Amino acid sequence: MSDRTERNEATSPTGARAIKPRAWAPVRAMTRILNADGSQRTAVPAGTGTGRSAVMDSALYVDGRRQPGDRHYAEALAAARRERGFVWIGLHEPELAEMTAIAATFGLHELAVEDAVKAQQRPKLERFGEVSFLVLRTARYCEHDELTENSEVVETGQVMLFIGPNFVISVRHGDACRLAPVRADLEAKHDLLAHGPWAVAYAITDRVVDVYLEVADQLEDDLDVLEADVFDRQSSGRIQRIYQMKRELVEFKRAVVPLQRPLMTLTAQVSREIPQEVRRYFRDVQDHLSRTVEQVNSYDDLLNSILQARLAQVTVDQNNDMRKIAAWAAIAAVWTAIAGIYGMNFENMPELRMTYGYPVVLALMLAISLALYRWFRRNGWL
Repeated sequence: MSDRTERNEATSPTGARAIKPRAWAPVRAMTRILNADGSQRTAVPAGTGTGRSAVMDSALYVDGRRQPGDRHYAEALAAARRERGFVWIGLHEPELAEMTAIAATFGLHELAVEDAVKAQQRPKLERFGEVSFLVLRTARYCEHDELTENSEVVETGQVMLFIGPNFVISVRHGDACRLAPVRADLEAKHDLLAHGPWAVAYAITDRVVDVYLEVADQLEDDLDVLEADVFDRQSSGRIQRIYQMKRELVEFKRAVVPLQRPLMTLTAQVSREIPQEVRRYFRDVQDHLSRTVEQVNSYDDLLNSILQARLAQVTVDQNNDMRKIAAWAAIAAVWTAIAGIYGMNFENMPELRMTYGYPVVLALMLAISLALYRWFRRNGWL
């Protein structure tokens, strides 16, 4: 990544070069675009490059109730400031041009906008003036008939929240956790929604953590099946399946565990911008997250134990194979030893002239072999 203190260049949908503002300044309302001869002209409105708008829903809320009518987000923001309400804009995988225009209207910091577009962040909470930037990683359990070494067990995505005095902007990446049901449920709770943008942040965070709990419970079922297969002597218990499950668990753990620190900050008394009532709700979310973290850590320990048990089984099976090979080699050594002795070219050897010497020696070798076989079977070598 280039130095953020320098001006960065991006290509506009028309092919011209758009110069982004410096990192320490808010994003401008319009991107400056230069013609081929270097003269400046009016920029094309953001979001028109592909014809697809990332805005899934946009609404104005006053006193906990959604206001009728369709407004542009700039008009809705102005109305929210006049009527002491707030705007909630829901975005799904926005492009940089559209996100830049929205950021200019709401005064979002360029660094947070860049993070929201790239969607490669760990859960965190940052402050940019009066705007808080909360990053959540979402997770969803992927149904599968059988756990294999290529099974996708957990699908993850991201939700970013810009929370300001009169607005909240949710940016969703992936389909691990859809926010339309969250909006519908929250709009039915007027008392909670009346607390403002942080009530929306709570509802989304609560939904994300609730899905964590669902995923953790379903992962437990997979671990039970995996554990039963490992200790079932009729099953192959391939190590690749255990390793794949461990990778999926690590992906889920990366979404769950880092969220603890942002939630601790949100529930602390130092967060004065959060209403006291909403902070109580965040404490409930923190309790649910702590439960999920404990489950994930226990699953990790259990999976390590299952892996070690399977490795021990492989070692034991190899030792059993070596014992079988050694037992059969010992039986074969009897025949080799006796045949080697009688294969020596000496005239004066015992029983060399006996009429029944040959069958007697064969019977002796067979009897010794049968005795060794029974002894090895009794001791578990065969």
